[in-house]
Amino acid sequence: MCKYEPGKIVTGCVTGIESYGIFIGLDDYYNGLIHISEISSGFVKNINDYVKIGETIRVKVLEVDKDMFQVKLSIKGINYNINKPKRLPIVETPLGFSTLRDLLDNWIEIKMTKIKTLDNL
Repeated sequence: MCKYEPGKIVTGCVTGIESYGIFIGLDDYYNGLIHISEISSGFVKNINDYVKIGETIRVKVLEVDKDMFQVKLSIKGINYNINKPKRLPIVETPLGFSTLRDLLDNWIEIKMTKIKTLDNL
């Protein structure tokens, strides 16, 4: 029985990069290909921006050819946001513009003093 089933998430090593996709070594027998359309949901200009040769990555199995020992894989089929921490909500400070309003009178007084000093020269 093949240990690679469609829908399963597996780990493999990047063994090659071509303009049309990424080659993945899964084990001693099975190799996989991630077609360029399965790398990202957006436009992929340069595959080298996503992976490097020798890098170990997690991929999702799409199809398995047991006779040829080949597997079609996907990166975009994995939700990489699952383990990211949730963003904390933004908490408004009660200060608002009140501190600026409090400082404004002082700034005006300082500027007026400088202007008067310059006029007296």
